[in-house]
Amino acid sequence: MYTLRVMINRGWYPALITVLAVAGLYFGWPLEAIVPALIIILAIGLLVTVIRAREKRLEQSAVKLRQLAEYFNRRFMGDSSLSIFVIIDTLFNLDNPKLWDWARACDMAQRIFNGWSSNFISRMEIDLGMRRFADYLYTNLNELWQIITLYYDYVEQLYEVAERVEVPPETLDQYNKFVIEYNAFAQNFRDSITELRSIARTGIEPPSVKLARELGKRV
Repeated sequence: MYTLRVMINRGWYPALITVLAVAGLYFGWPLEAIVPALIIILAIGLLVTVIRAREKRLEQSAVKLRQLAEYFNRRFMGDSSLSIFVIIDTLFNLDNPKLWDWARACDMAQRIFNGWSSNFISRMEIDLGMRRFADYLYTNLNELWQIITLYYDYVEQLYEVAERVEVPPETLDQYNKFVIEYNAFAQNFRDSITELRSIARTGIEPPSVKLARELGKRV
């Protein structure tokens, strides 16, 4: 049964060409009639194979993109210890009202990011279920890139703050642990963009997914 299904899905045109060729020899059909028909069947079969191969690659890219989005949401959003917003909250331990105002503004941004990220993943699940990869893949890629790009702004802000102000050692350690895992994720996202560019234009350059900078420990 499996072999029959594979033949129908992938090997229908070689089988049809073989049947017609054998029938042509058996019934003595003229070559000028049978050859053009065989060439047309071969061309159609190859075209269908190319289209199916591209759809398979699109499906694989869509699944990988969803996995990246889920990983980002699980590791860097919500109440995760590696969320940049959770790390920013540790600055409330400092006696610095100006930093408190900035951290409160980041709390508001955290709620927006958490809702946006969760909603985005739910929509990706629906899109994958509809199996219209070409219609939704690039839209989802652009949105995930926007989420990560805006999120990175807060990574840079915390880095700049820590360069000017002496932050608690636990904040420093937590941030540098974040940097290691975040940069591994960012590199995976860059690689996914590169792979996707081999299928079609994305409009996004891999280096636009920036890597976080590690903070040095103060002596």
